Amino acid sequence: MSTSFITISSVSNPRVKQWAQLQDRKFRNREGRYIAEGIHLVQEALRSGAPVESVVFDQERGLPPELTSYLKETGTGASAEPIEWIAVTDAVIRKCTDAETPQSVFAVMRKPELNWRQLFEAKQALVVVVDGVQDPGNLGTIIRSADAVGATGVLIGRGTVDVYNSKTVRSTMGSMFHFPVVEGDLLELLPEAKEQGVCVVSTSLQAEHSCYSFDFCQPTWLVVGNEGKGVSPQVQSLVDESVIIPMQGQAESLNVAMATTVLLYEAMRQRHYR
Repeated sequence: MSTSFITISSVSNPRVKQWAQLQDRKFRNREGRYIAEGIHLVQEALRSGAPVESVVFDQERGLPPELTSYLKETGTGASAEPIEWIAVTDAVIRKCTDAETPQSVFAVMRKPELNWRQLFEAKQALVVVVDGVQDPGNLGTIIRSADAVGATGVLIGRGTVDVYNSKTVRSTMGSMFHFPVVEGDLLELLPEAKEQGVCVVSTSLQAEHSCYSFDFCQPTWLVVGNEGKGVSPQVQSLVDESVIIPMQGQAESLNVAMATTVLLYEAMRQRHYR
């Protein structure tokens, strides 16, 4: 390979210190960057044309063969600068990632420039609205499920775990690299969606209608809430309809990611498999 790699061996290197700080949400917000860890995620980011700034890999183990075909790729955006390929020590990998057994590669990513306005552009919108979900695995699964059914996008409200948290990024399994995930003020955006003819729906154990009798073929924003407290009272006051997911067994409830997935697949069934 003719590509020349940058080599960094010290954990005290200024760039390594910057990468390590990306484990902190405040620093991610300030820098507009985040870390994607592991061969699969880096490969998905490159394949999707996501804004990859640098690919950092363990020099002892070498560049994973799954990534060698991307060596000539350039970054995305106005500058389209070439992607940096940086060989580092295992100690650097461990300093910059939070997995107990870190993989041999990670990418430094720029946050995409997405605007919640695009959620209003779809004629038959299906948007998942996330209100206060705290577990990064749950949020990642919700994003992955929304991508799987072909939803319009995911809108994340205040008080929700950071979508660029490394555990959330891993849980999306690459969906966030090509699927719209935006942040916004739910108390402002839900009324605007309603004015444009969107039906805002959430789940409730007191709901009269099951999710199987609700019409998901209409433009729909599906609101899901905190694992313990559910949807906040302020957001719930903006909901048009509530549905219940029927259960035949003795389980008390489904967790938020599972419940969201059930509802999304019912929406897909109604829209595409009637």
